[in-house]
Amino acid sequence: MSEFRRLPVPEGVAGMRADAALARMLGLSRTAVATLIDAGDVLLDGKPLAKASERLNADSWVDVTLPEPERPLEVTPQLVEGLTVLHVDPDIVVVDKPVGVAAHPSVGWTGPTVLGALAAMGISVATSGAAERQGIVQRLDVGTTGCMVVARSESAYSILKDAFRKRTVDKTYHAVVQGFPDPVRGTIDAPIGRHPKADYKFAVMADGRESVTHYELLEAFRSASLLEVHLETGRTHQIRVHFSAMHRPLVGDLTYGADPVLSKKLGLNRQWLHARALSFIHPGTGSQVEYTSPYPEDLAQALEVLREG
Repeated sequence: MSEFRRLPVPEGVAGMRADAALARMLGLSRTAVATLIDAGDVLLDGKPLAKASERLNADSWVDVTLPEPERPLEVTPQLVEGLTVLHVDPDIVVVDKPVGVAAHPSVGWTGPTVLGALAAMGISVATSGAAERQGIVQRLDVGTTGCMVVARSESAYSILKDAFRKRTVDKTYHAVVQGFPDPVRGTIDAPIGRHPKADYKFAVMADGRESVTHYELLEAFRSASLLEVHLETGRTHQIRVHFSAMHRPLVGDLTYGADPVLSKKLGLNRQWLHARALSFIHPGTGSQVEYTSPYPEDLAQALEVLREG
């Protein structure tokens, strides 16, 4: 059964975008709020809210129709071939995530998850966070491989969440993009929001969330370039969206405009993107730590093909 709420806009969120303000007022994600707005389930002063980017005024009223709560998702213990533990202690566990594995259960996903793999290995995680995301402080796309940290203690969860929020975690990715980037070293500062025509994609949008990507050329090939990428922010699909917007999509990333002929030549069924290293202050010891992941077989093989010309 759906739930109806009528709320005054408090002073604390006056002037904020509707999606951000309502997410704070309702305790929902901005994506969930955007879905409600698109469905016409949010009224502002009695009229349907037209855009998620509309600013709210303190003297306004918001009417929201919330859908019936869904049954909580559960973590199913399942060993995952290729998922290895790089480090584990009472506070954290760092894994090398293979392709085809999600960070945690989600609606519509029936494949393996990092949390399921840890449960099957008998590695407990923090209880903070939603039931299906307990211990999760960062996520990697299903099609992205590499280093990922999960909190095991409640204090580690709080400290790491704050570190990611304050951008003190150094997230290093390696990516192969089509063509040659110009300049060879630079920063992409372009806001990202949900794609206006495809809800499974994201795009550079004027009213999107701040997104900053730093990159540097490591190796150039005839038809592509290997880059080292550092994320200042952590938006969904950020690297994929930013390089696609530069007309340098990631090799193999058909969703964001990659050349299917080149993808086939390299034997890639996903984007060439790897979370190469993760560096942060350990939440238990206070020491700087760094974990690295080697290229998986499919990405290493694609690189060899590129080097051969």
